[in-house]
Amino acid sequence: MVNSETRGLVLAHFWVAFLAFVAAALLGLYQVAERSGLFPALESNVLYFGSVSTHGVLMGFVLTTFFAMGFGYYCASQSLGRPIWNRGMAWFGFWLSLVGTAMAAVALLSGQASVLYTFYPPLQASPLFYLGATLLVVGSWFWCLEMVMTMRAWKRDNPGKPVPLAMFGNAVNGTLWFVTSLGVALEVLFQLLPWSLGLKETVDVGLARTLFSWTLHAIVYFWLLPAYIALYTLVPKAAGGRLFSDEMARIAFIMLLVFGIPIGFHHLYMDPFQAAGWKFLHMTGTFMVAVPSFLTAFTVTASLELAGRLRGGKGLFGWIAALPWTNPIVLAGILSLLLLSVGGFGGIINASYSMNSLVHNTQWVTGHFHLIFAGTSVIMYFGIAYYVWPRLTGKPLFSERLARVQLWSWAIGMVVLTFPWHALGLQGQPRRISATPYDSPLVATWQLNEILMIVGGIILFISAVLLIVNLAASHGAQGAAEVSGSEFAEPAQPLLRLPGALNGVGFWFVVVAVYMIVSYGYPIAQFFLMETYGAFPWSI
Repeated sequence: MVNSETRGLVLAHFWVAFLAFVAAALLGLYQVAERSGLFPALESNVLYFGSVSTHGVLMGFVLTTFFAMGFGYYCASQSLGRPIWNRGMAWFGFWLSLVGTAMAAVALLSGQASVLYTFYPPLQASPLFYLGATLLVVGSWFWCLEMVMTMRAWKRDNPGKPVPLAMFGNAVNGTLWFVTSLGVALEVLFQLLPWSLGLKETVDVGLARTLFSWTLHAIVYFWLLPAYIALYTLVPKAAGGRLFSDEMARIAFIMLLVFGIPIGFHHLYMDPFQAAGWKFLHMTGTFMVAVPSFLTAFTVTASLELAGRLRGGKGLFGWIAALPWTNPIVLAGILSLLLLSVGGFGGIINASYSMNSLVHNTQWVTGHFHLIFAGTSVIMYFGIAYYVWPRLTGKPLFSERLARVQLWSWAIGMVVLTFPWHALGLQGQPRRISATPYDSPLVATWQLNEILMIVGGIILFISAVLLIVNLAASHGAQGAAEVSGSEFAEPAQPLLRLPGALNGVGFWFVVVAVYMIVSYGYPIAQFFLMETYGAFPWSI
């Protein structure tokens, strides 16, 4: 069971995350229905772009940030067997982020911040939105500090011992998020907020897009790392086995930290603000990020095979059937890996300089993005919630059967939603539009895929409601939760000692800082050294 000091903190973060999630799912259902053109009564440019902006912020910033923070506090407490470094500071960060979320929500829901998830200028939002987004990010920085300092305190009291993998992964994620979020924080504080307040007449759009690119892709790995941590540390034990390699997991985490941040220019391939050489540098880094995903797929699959064979699986593939598919977190892990394999293929296409031009700004990108985020990452969030809820509430999960139905429906709904988007993208359908009122024989071929995406949206919304119902009902479930023993997977080979580089984040923080200077130094400095697109030198 989780100690009482941490239990309330974790539950508070998780409930904010999942309530934001179900609201975003409802908005997503409206968007696919409105955009299809099959329901004229729903068509509204104002409502559509307000909905898209709110959906994107709730999913991409609120759900993920609060979930990652809650999961980090849970792992720190449980893996180290001690309280987190400063509980008061953790609660302060929570409330600061929550106030920021509420401020941004007011602006979004009142139609004053329909600037999409990226909020690129020249689209302008209310100062309330930018200030709220800033507070959300700054509040999360307290969590980053908590993760690093909690690990440091444990290492001080346990000299020479390997940091538990779950704690190490969250310390890496805290470091990654702090560096990642600096880009959007700089853009908002020094460009968008002063501009929206009328303190500046204009902003340099090229600099704004460059700063946001700093955050735009690296945030994906902030979303993904809680899922990877669970795949390495919770799923093998729940499946009845051991982790194939602890060291491989640490290397994967570090590679995501080092290669995941300085690669944002592959989102700017079609933009004129950066030279081709810098885009090529970022492209090579983007391909490197595929390596830790391959390591993860191999290591977790090997761990599952070990578990399946320990459970009596025979033959080449008999171990697959022997796995406990009825266990929600194991099922979530398997579905997450399957969706990652498909979504990762799309990522290679997007990262390729030449092939990207074929799918740029089409529905292909929307399909890929949702498959990786909502498929690979969020489905593991569900699995984690089902796993930790009995440990947080002291009550058994309301219904494991309902959990399995919810996980399967989410995976099926995501496939039904995103595969038509990929197909529509290849046929040239643009994204970031509220309707497709084109009179063309090509558009007539889109209708089947438009219908399928509505079906997928309905399935996903129902699945989201099932999640909330199951978690809420678990608080009043009968009896006591049956949990005992260590919940984190032990490595197949005992981990007696580790090199310092695999047991801390200080060295890698320096490596990332140097890499960021190399990849972003001149591309940002150029905006201050020359007149660019109407902006004067030394003017942010």
